[in-house]
Amino acid sequence: MIKTRLTEMFGVETPICMGGMTGVGYGELVAAVANAGALGFITAHMFPSGEALLAEIEKTKALTSKPFGVNLTLLPSINPIPYDEYREAIISSGIKIVETAGRAPTDHLPRFKEHGVKVIHKCTSVRHAVSAVKKGVDVISIDGFECAGHPGEDDVGLVVLLPATVDAVDVPVIASGGMADGRGLVAALALGADGVNMGTRFCATIEAQIHQNVKQAIVDNTELDTILVGRTLKNTARVAKNSVSSQVYAIQQDPTKTFEDVKALMAGQRGRDNVLRDGDVDGGIWTSGQSQALIHDIPTCAELVKNIMAQAEAVRAKLAG
Repeated sequence: MIKTRLTEMFGVETPICMGGMTGVGYGELVAAVANAGALGFITAHMFPSGEALLAEIEKTKALTSKPFGVNLTLLPSINPIPYDEYREAIISSGIKIVETAGRAPTDHLPRFKEHGVKVIHKCTSVRHAVSAVKKGVDVISIDGFECAGHPGEDDVGLVVLLPATVDAVDVPVIASGGMADGRGLVAALALGADGVNMGTRFCATIEAQIHQNVKQAIVDNTELDTILVGRTLKNTARVAKNSVSSQVYAIQQDPTKTFEDVKALMAGQRGRDNVLRDGDVDGGIWTSGQSQALIHDIPTCAELVKNIMAQAEAVRAKLAG
């Protein structure tokens, strides 16, 4: 049993998190993660209203009695996102753990604190972590350059970024990016983390509601099978390497190109429908981290968490010997 400030703060059995993921973070998977002893997050912005989010939370509660949370990714959007509705739905549901990403959740913190909700904020740099802690977040989840999705613009790997963040803040820190097994967990703990966040690894599980072709692609891919898009727009994203993302990358080698030149190719709906739902792994942009090089099977969440913890204990015993 590995106890950390994270397991104590949130009442979970293992220091493993599954952060919010667009197109993936539905209640069935979150409940399976919770029942396995880890901490999962429903992704709020996949739901059209606070009422719909509340229904998903209640559905998840019916599947698990263990702790879980909700992710709020705070980003500018062409179509208004009902963040205030989401916040009030979270509060009314009794959920006590929220993961935020994007901009700092400054405007939401007073209401969350009023109702005893702990906030984990995802950052990609030490300076943003320090700022978020000053604003009142309770935990930092620090994303290294290896991560799926948005790694920021500093290109710092987790082996440096994690201990630098631990040194700079006085709250628990979760290691994110490149985490997929027990070896990574022990390494993160050695670098000062109180837990790890795994996204790509939980995509390749039985309970993840994405197409089997996508899960198998994650298993088959290596650390070389991701690509960075959006660099010229200062909105870098690490995604799976396929025909669409390679086309976007090629277009963006020309610094005069704008978002309009790749907008149709990068449409999120295209990735969710063609790829995650229908299984065409070349049908759109979809996120995957370099940790896919460490993923070799598609277990249940219970099997995955059990195996990670067993490997972590074996590594700790080897180091102790």
